[in-house]
Amino acid sequence: MVSLWCVLSLLTFLSLEASGTNPGAKVRVTQKGLDYELQISIKPLQEKIKTIQIPNMSGKTEVLFMDVSYRVSSMRIEEVLMYSTAVGLVPGTGVSLSIGKAYIGLKGNWEVEYLFIDDDGWFTLSIYDIRISTTIGVSNDGQGHPRVYAASCSASIGQVEIDLHGGLSWLYQLFDSYINSAVLNALQPQICTMVTEAINSINPHLKTLNVLAQVDKYAEIDYSMVGSPFVSYSGIDLGLKGEFYNIGQHQEPPFSPTPFSLPAQDSNMLYIALSAFTLNSAGFVYNNAGVLKLYITDDMIPSSCPFRLDTKTFGIFIPQIAKQYPGLKMEFLLKAAKEPNISFEPNLMTLEASSTVSAYAIQPNATLSPLFILNMNASVSALIYVSGLKVLGNVTLKKMNLTLNTSNVGPIQVKLLDNVAWTILNDAVIPRVNDLLKNGYPLPAIGEMNLRNTQLQILKDYVLIGTDVQFGGVDLPDVL
Repeated sequence: MVSLWCVLSLLTFLSLEASGTNPGAKVRVTQKGLDYELQISIKPLQEKIKTIQIPNMSGKTEVLFMDVSYRVSSMRIEEVLMYSTAVGLVPGTGVSLSIGKAYIGLKGNWEVEYLFIDDDGWFTLSIYDIRISTTIGVSNDGQGHPRVYAASCSASIGQVEIDLHGGLSWLYQLFDSYINSAVLNALQPQICTMVTEAINSINPHLKTLNVLAQVDKYAEIDYSMVGSPFVSYSGIDLGLKGEFYNIGQHQEPPFSPTPFSLPAQDSNMLYIALSAFTLNSAGFVYNNAGVLKLYITDDMIPSSCPFRLDTKTFGIFIPQIAKQYPGLKMEFLLKAAKEPNISFEPNLMTLEASSTVSAYAIQPNATLSPLFILNMNASVSALIYVSGLKVLGNVTLKKMNLTLNTSNVGPIQVKLLDNVAWTILNDAVIPRVNDLLKNGYPLPAIGEMNLRNTQLQILKDYVLIGTDVQFGGVDLPDVL
């Protein structure tokens, strides 16, 4: 039964802002997603029903003016078929599961006693037109994990046929209605019991969901629920915190997620929206960790570059450097002045970064002599994409502006350094940033979930991922 509830766990695992806290991300599960989950879940449900235990039964009746004692035993369900199934949305609660025209076939043994005669044989019981209707509620367990429960369940049985075999079975067929009633009275209430148990058995599995997913040695992302799901006839809209934190230190950033709404789309099974807040919280975390810095040395500059990172090159633009520190290699420290800012506009993702660039001359004894510090404001366009269960990125430098912060080598005409700085950023910094972005960060993962037919749109204030899902290697059905 796990696969059907996988989607339910995803529903509750990400919830709408009913708690009053705006989510950093949202998810919408569509009817198409529920239909797929139903198709791959029916077989496990059939196997679960086969495990129903029917107790032995006995009784007395009168047949042809004779008192007859009977006993049926060793009853077992051998076949369960479900011809008509449907899953739908129950506004305000969760998901409805209905099964119609189901069939259960079972076998057992019979024994009778009358006068001074004992007789026995076996029987088959066919139960037709079984109908099961259940509502599966989804909620928050109070610790950021989802919880599913059976909000309601009903089961009804249409037609029953019994065939007795062995002995004088033609005679005992006269009281088969008594056996029918006894078996059905024992079986019918157990159907809903089994359905309820199947639903409840999912909760331990749900507690393993990555509500706190580690990204790397510095950061983790919180996917815990911030409220309860909002279920309507059009779909299930959910919200999750969607916030990065330093590992072991959950400090809130000086900004909050702003409200946003998902577009009316339903061609995919699942939609995941990541707001600018989620990505900006990552910048806040990495800046706090002190890792938004890079030492740039000459060996990081391609040999094809027309200049080197040394005092000879920079002496052309700043003569005092060549005079004070002739023939020395140089080193630069690029360090974020504050966390970068990411913004989303339709079809455009932009990252603005403010940094300082500290230049040093490397002395023969490896000590560093400070030369100057520049302020740098850079703007890059970003490409964001999904690979596996991760979100990855790639950036391209678009604009850059330099101003002087401090100089230990006299006046500097900063404008003269623009081309050199641009080349250093493009050749040494941007490739390393992109190497890190290729590691990506995890999306919510449930069991053996894989994403298929994934599409990504950049909209106002958020990026929208539309995708189908696949569980346990089960292919997407043709009807979808």
